[in-house]
Amino acid sequence: MSGIKLFESKNIRSVWDENEQRWLFAVVDVIAALTDSTNPQVYWRVLKKRLHAEGNETVTSCNALKLTAPDGKQRLTDVADTEQLLRLIQSVPSPKAEPFKRWLAKVGYERLEEIENPELAAARMRELYKAKGYSDAWIEKRVRGIAIRDELTSEWKQRGVKAQREFAILTAEISRATFGMTPAEYKAFKSLEKPTDNLRDHMNDLELIFTMLGEASTTEIARSKDAQGYTENRSAAAKGGAVAGRARQDLELTSGKRITSTENYKQLPEAVARKRVKKDT
Repeated sequence: MSGIKLFESKNIRSVWDENEQRWLFAVVDVIAALTDSTNPQVYWRVLKKRLHAEGNETVTSCNALKLTAPDGKQRLTDVADTEQLLRLIQSVPSPKAEPFKRWLAKVGYERLEEIENPELAAARMRELYKAKGYSDAWIEKRVRGIAIRDELTSEWKQRGVKAQREFAILTAEISRATFGMTPAEYKAFKSLEKPTDNLRDHMNDLELIFTMLGEASTTEIARSKDAQGYTENRSAAAKGGAVAGRARQDLELTSGKRITSTENYKQLPEAVARKRVKKDT
């Protein structure tokens, strides 16, 4: 599980290590948050070289993972766990050191809570979407869609689909069969230019429903056919998406309306802000 955490409005890329049950954070993002450096990559290279010369184990034990860079490309990035970051912070003079330590503790505690009680993760997700201005009905569909997606990806892992690239191709197969567009094409259709834009956060209710149908159908077909490996699961993905695609076409024919929409929710936060200003005045 990967994502972006926020520390004082600064993005900190993070990955949850299932094997070690720990968060891994992009070191360069932490440097940027602590120092406000205009070039945190250079800052980290210089600091890393100095710490390495001093024999500091923090540097030698930092692993590199491929994370999504601001330009949308996957790049090798040094990551560190909470213990490593706490040692690293000692070498970075910053008035934000103590607030950052408290932030680290809070992030770790919340994740442990969510492992023990998965409903907490869903509740926090609902709060986040509600704060952005989404309706309760939309949020329930989005949360349900995430659960269906998680079930599908877990099934793929059990059936020998491991590489992230294979996950992306299978997802594209489902989307193409469901909507006639790959996720990349769908994002362009909705005018979502930023690499960080999540397509599903800009889908309307029906788009979310048919996305769920395509992925749930794929899971069911993979199980019933006992699909193994990438090739067989790609076939299951195409068939699962086709189930949703036929249902979409049937509804479009009956209702006379197109399901896929250029609508997006990029202006949603501004709309919420306007409502708050109106209420306050």
